[in-house]
Amino acid sequence: MQTVGVRELKNRLTHYLGEVKNGENIVVTDRGNPVAIMHRLDKIEKNAGLDERLAALAAQGHLRLPTSKGTCSPFTPVHLDGESLSETVIRERR
Repeated sequence: MQTVGVRELKNRLTHYLGEVKNGENIVVTDRGNPVAIMHRLDKIEKNAGLDERLAALAAQGHLRLPTSKGTCSPFTPVHLDGESLSETVIRERR
């Protein structure tokens, strides 16, 4: 199992994704502390819909599906006094 720091992973992401595709597991570290493991996912049928793909990932233990349907409160716009953000940016650029 390889170990790679965040900076090195960012700089050579394509290389490390290739390693993962070839079956290598990679431990990602941040300042020397392990924070994640990259590993290849089992193949999921490409024609499967989003729900089927998520269910397959959940069955493999890669994610947890929500246990209930949440509801979001409706968005309430906030009106602030003063100039808009775009007006501020234009003014600051002058």
